Amino acid sequence: MSTRKLGINTICSHVGEIKDEQFKGAVSPIYMSTSYQFEDVEVKRYPRYFNTPNQEFLSKKIAALEHAESAMIFGSGMAAVSTTFLAFLKAGDHLVIQNPLYGGTSNFVREELPKYGIEFTFTDGYKVSDFEKAIQPNTKLIHIETPSNPLLTITDIRAVAELAKSKQIVTSIDNTFASPVVQKPIDLGIDIVIHSATKYLGGHSDILAGAVATSQEHIHTIWNVGKNLGGSLSDFMVWMLERSMKTLALRVKAQNRNAKKLAKFLHNHPDVKHVYYPGLKDHPEHELAKSQMKGYGAMMSFEFNKNIDASKFLKALQLIKPSMSLAGVESTMLLPALTSHALLSQEERDRLGISHSLIRFSLGIESKKDIINDLEQAIKRVK
Repeated sequence: MSTRKLGINTICSHVGEIKDEQFKGAVSPIYMSTSYQFEDVEVKRYPRYFNTPNQEFLSKKIAALEHAESAMIFGSGMAAVSTTFLAFLKAGDHLVIQNPLYGGTSNFVREELPKYGIEFTFTDGYKVSDFEKAIQPNTKLIHIETPSNPLLTITDIRAVAELAKSKQIVTSIDNTFASPVVQKPIDLGIDIVIHSATKYLGGHSDILAGAVATSQEHIHTIWNVGKNLGGSLSDFMVWMLERSMKTLALRVKAQNRNAKKLAKFLHNHPDVKHVYYPGLKDHPEHELAKSQMKGYGAMMSFEFNKNIDASKFLKALQLIKPSMSLAGVESTMLLPALTSHALLSQEERDRLGISHSLIRFSLGIESKKDIINDLEQAIKRVK
């Protein structure tokens, strides 16, 4: 049966599982070996080749969720990003990369690509015209991120994909904030989908991993570089990721429901100056998000009025965790200027609108009432 005919919860819970033929266990067994037979076998397996049994089968689940032909699993989201970029760019090539986006990706481009003689242009914005203006004759890759980190801007995926195809340019997208439950960029024309699997795919704040989903042809190109860079993931962590992804759709849908309600709560709160969330009707790309997303995701950012210090507010929280990462089952908050975008210069953060008072809010699966109660008590304590 085609995986496209299966419901998303069925894909999450069944596709990519390894059948335990020996003991008939209900979950995939773990194959921890780093050494496999090389004679008289069809596939020469080796952990650094991304093809151990657990790696191979989990890749099928990720590919099915993203409507891709194939997928690969990496040791981190940045391993997935860096390997993909280096697979499609060489000395003399040019990259067009969206601004704004995750600070780690921006830092990698600025710090590492010049060492390889690879040119790049950060867009002036995230409209299609910004990408078209940045394209040069030697452009080989366009990379976007939508919703973006941390301001939740929305890029027109289909329009960027069509622009790139008209000029024979490969496209990649960071789909971490949306997850494949909310957004399927390949259906909209994007070539390569990248995830920090540490986030929604893992979902329990205990796995560091990355993933790429694309065509078999592009996977082969990425694999040729990946096997040399060595950014694979241990089979125990692969097994944990496969287990966690069984509940991916259930978790993300519950988080989305909370986010929609909390965005409205914050939007109407007298002490909140602005909420960045594509599900709000006053978001400038609300209609675009509605057209290319199934729901609006569980991430948002917001700023208080000047009467509330953001840092003191985070310290006053009792249920919501002031924490570095995002997308776990627990709600978390952080200050992007001090964490995810700390590597950017103050000038760059100012230009992007990432102030020291901006708070990024990742919604978990807790009761909406309990999340709101924690927000209210923290606000009262710092006013």
